[in-house]
Amino acid sequence: MYFKRHTNSRRKTVMCRSYPAAMLFTRSFAVCALLAMLLMSRAGSAHADADLYRIQPGDTLTVSVWKEQDLRSEVLVRSDGGVSFPLAGELQAAGHTVDELNKSIKEKIKEYIPDAVVTVAVKEIGGNRVYVIGKVNRPGEFSFRGPIDVMQALSMAGGATSFASVNDIHILRRENGQQKAIQFHYSDIESGRKLEQNIILRAGDTVVVP
Repeated sequence: MYFKRHTNSRRKTVMCRSYPAAMLFTRSFAVCALLAMLLMSRAGSAHADADLYRIQPGDTLTVSVWKEQDLRSEVLVRSDGGVSFPLAGELQAAGHTVDELNKSIKEKIKEYIPDAVVTVAVKEIGGNRVYVIGKVNRPGEFSFRGPIDVMQALSMAGGATSFASVNDIHILRRENGQQKAIQFHYSDIESGRKLEQNIILRAGDTVVVP
């Protein structure tokens, strides 16, 4: 009888000592799993951002066709958005993704090289730029790869100075040869109102902070 009680007591003691260790292991495993999910999410997000980038005039591209030494070159996207490539001739690059341009080149040269393995990459971004001028701490031009809104552009410029009229900010945009001004009231965005004003900027937009 004594032996059974003693054995049960030891068994409870061992269980009590093991329980915190088991809990610690479970929590550590959960934290590791969460970190892994976050890293995968960020990697996926970065890949998605790369896919979203659209070629702009001024960008420098590298284009090559596998096993074709004469079909390797760096091309500058002209102001009209076009590029030239041997066998493919003239192609419209601006406004398209790298993958879309890749498919266009394959289609153009398939008559000469069936099943060509084409590689297109952006070597240097020269066209995706916005400008922030006026009463900001670091006025200038800023390159961007993924989508960028007005608040992010102001942040890149170091924010507005204490003398800026933040509710009179406007964005200058040129469309179809005509320029228009889009109003932006900083105080509305800061207080969470009229968030539609915080538009996604386009290449060539100028944010003016009076």
